[in-house]
Amino acid sequence: MKKLSLCLVGLLALLLVAAGLSFAAEANGVPIKVGVVLPLTGKEASFGEIERNSFLLALEEINKAGGVKGRPIEFIIEDDTSKTDVGRSAVEKLIARDKVVIITGGYSSQVTNAMCAVAQQRQVPFLVNTGSADDITEQNWQYVFRLNPPVSEYANALTSFLQEVVKPKSAVILYENTLFGQRGSQEFADQAAKMGIKVLIKEGYEGGAVDFKPLLVKAKAAKPDLVYMISYELDAALLMRQAKELDFNAKLFVGGAAGFTLPEFPKNAGEAAENVFSAALWTASVPYPGAKEYAEKYMKKFGSPTEYHGAEAYAAAYVVADALSRAKELTPAAVREALTTTDMMTAFGRVKFVSYGKKTQQNSVPTYLVQWQKGVLETVWPKDVATKPYVFPVPPWRR
Repeated sequence: MKKLSLCLVGLLALLLVAAGLSFAAEANGVPIKVGVVLPLTGKEASFGEIERNSFLLALEEINKAGGVKGRPIEFIIEDDTSKTDVGRSAVEKLIARDKVVIITGGYSSQVTNAMCAVAQQRQVPFLVNTGSADDITEQNWQYVFRLNPPVSEYANALTSFLQEVVKPKSAVILYENTLFGQRGSQEFADQAAKMGIKVLIKEGYEGGAVDFKPLLVKAKAAKPDLVYMISYELDAALLMRQAKELDFNAKLFVGGAAGFTLPEFPKNAGEAAENVFSAALWTASVPYPGAKEYAEKYMKKFGSPTEYHGAEAYAAAYVVADALSRAKELTPAAVREALTTTDMMTAFGRVKFVSYGKKTQQNSVPTYLVQWQKGVLETVWPKDVATKPYVFPVPPWRR
């Protein structure tokens, strides 16, 4: 009888332990909610799609590896439709209704700036992964962090290429009249002045235009050595197609990233894409652990190549997971505190938020120069990460 009693006690104890473990597993299985805001419809949807895919690819890997503190991460993805008011509303919804502890994403600088203002006011950390106007990290916002470099640094690799190889005397700058375009064009104009390059024309245009020929005729008449353009997807392709139609032959055409690095660019621009250069923040050949593997995994899963926007999103997901894992508690204030001490290597490069100049909580990474060669976006500068030699001088258009 005594043995039976001991057995029953032992069995009861095992049942209680099992019940406790079951309860603990259930509690730990509650997802940690993270907000993601991207342009999934509207004029910037192509960028949003690459970034969403990359966020989800990283999320799958993170959760498969055990999530954070034994809990899965849940991305609540909102569409800002490339509109400022929609972006603001999306952030308000994520904070008030979904109770997220951190928000990431942000493509268009104008929309991102507005969303960050809301996050700062509501004291929920916002990790920007693409919006690049310098102003975003120049307002001393304590709850805003940026993983990608500001637009003023986009042309760093291009600058050294121009000084060492091209040595142009004159330039024309064309840009979409947005916050990103305005800031980027002015920064390049300032850099050109320092290099002794005379800016013959610096002119903006409204996005979504279908006829750039009057602007390009004016640019052609100026006979510049260099044409620098800051444009989104369709505008970038149209500018090059119409430049070719006008037989506008500058020594080189260079894009300020954005629409010039998308896989759709050579499809939309056709032969006019050949030998076009662009600034870029990342390529699959950069010497970062996991960069090449990320590109390969993306291609395998989605059937199309990725580029720097996707790498930014992929890295941002891991930075979020890292901050959540180090936070003393899962509250916006604690997650924000964890972000301030971030220091990690990602497929996009090292991420460490620092202050310099007017900027606060800004990451700093190198930039690159790429060139479309036979339909493939090749890294051409700096030489130590080049996948192909650059083509320069650029042959004139084939008529």
